[in-house]
Amino acid sequence: MADNLKLLAAGLLIAAGIAGFYVFADMPAVVRVVSVLAGLAAAAGVMWFTEAGRRFYGFSQDAVVEARKVVWPTRKETLQMTGVVLVFVIIMALFLWLVDGLLSWIVHYLMGRGG
Repeated sequence: MADNLKLLAAGLLIAAGIAGFYVFADMPAVVRVVSVLAGLAAAAGVMWFTEAGRRFYGFSQDAVVEARKVVWPTRKETLQMTGVVLVFVIIMALFLWLVDGLLSWIVHYLMGRGG
C-alpha cells in the first residue's frame, strides 16, 4: 500500500511539473523547462524508494552490462554489408519494375487496349 501511495505521489509530481510549464507561460522558456525537469527529478526521487523503482534500477544496470557485451562490426564488415544491401535493393527494384511492367502489359492486353 505504501508503494502505491509513493507511485501516486510520483505521478502527481510529474503532473505538477507539467502544470508548471503552463502556469509559467509568461516566464522565459528555460524556467518552464526547469519546471518540468524538477517535477521529473522529484518523481524519480520518490520512485527510488519503491519496489518498482528498485526493480527498474536493477533492470537498467543489467541493460548496461548487456550493452557492453555487444560486438560491433569493423569498418570493413560494415562497408561490405552495406554494399550487399545496396546490390540487393537494386536487384529487387529492377525485378519489381519488370514484374509491374509485365503485369501492366497483360492487363492492358486482356482488356483489349493493345499491347
